[in-house]
Amino acid sequence: MSDERRSLLAEKTPFPDDLDERLRAQLTFLVEVDQLKTILRQSPLAAADRRENDAEHSWHLAMMVVILAEHSDEPIDVGHTIQLVLLHDLVEIYAGDTPLYDSAAGVDQREREVAAADKLFGLLPADQARRMRSLWDEFEERRTPEAKFAKAMDRLQPLLLNWMARGGTWRTPGITADDVRARKAVIGEASSALWEAGRRLIDEGETRGWSRSGVSRP
Repeated sequence: MSDERRSLLAEKTPFPDDLDERLRAQLTFLVEVDQLKTILRQSPLAAADRRENDAEHSWHLAMMVVILAEHSDEPIDVGHTIQLVLLHDLVEIYAGDTPLYDSAAGVDQREREVAAADKLFGLLPADQARRMRSLWDEFEERRTPEAKFAKAMDRLQPLLLNWMARGGTWRTPGITADDVRARKAVIGEASSALWEAGRRLIDEGETRGWSRSGVSRP
């Protein structure tokens, strides 16, 4: 992923030479992001005995926005929020997934993901590249109600999967229930009701022994 000469997927079967240049760029981007289906996350699926991939995660977030938007503490534009959750992890095609509970891997996460955003969105026509990068930055900065809710869904979704797995990544060595609460508290920035529910699941998981009790790490 660090190889600047890395070939694009579309180059494996080049498009016809006479294809419209703008459309060529758009199709090249769409083929390239097919790689999202290959990026594995840490969260276990509820429906199968395997880990989910980034494309499945992004789809699930979009569905959550549709279903749970009514619980946002502020009114949100559902369509805009769906755009945010669908593209927020695209950079992991080049930057890789950074597990939530892996502090060491998170040290250079921002640097890796910014470089990936520049490279990936740069495949699009200039106007769309600016638009996609603006959306990605909006999600990262969490300044709008839509971005806050999108981030909340990004934290709530794996919480649900870990609940279904009776612990899942909550059982990561060295991680306590307090660590889980601290990393999921961002949900409350967008929805007090969803954070209350999420915290209830974390508390119950701790009671059932699905996560380690103890003082959160410094």
